[in-house]
Amino acid sequence: MSSASGEGPKIKYAENAPKLGKSQLEFMKLIEEQNLDRVQKLKRVRRNNLLTAGALGFSVLAIYGYSIFSVQQEKFLDDFDEPKKVNTN
Repeated sequence: MSSASGEGPKIKYAENAPKLGKSQLEFMKLIEEQNLDRVQKLKRVRRNNLLTAGALGFSVLAIYGYSIFSVQQEKFLDDFDEPKKVNTN
């Protein structure tokens, strides 16, 4: 007996749900607050990790680029001539 849209039958849970006491509701609210704090902490940690990874990645690329640039400018081996042979006759 599913509807035409493919959904299952509707269940009315509120009618059969047990009534929660004040202490249970307070406990649920406390758990929700703790979960929200945990989620906020995880978001901060994730953001800090991404910033650190970005900084490290940029540093590695900068060092690599500088190394390639400096090696291209080295010309002391290009000007190297073989020593001239001296005839001692």
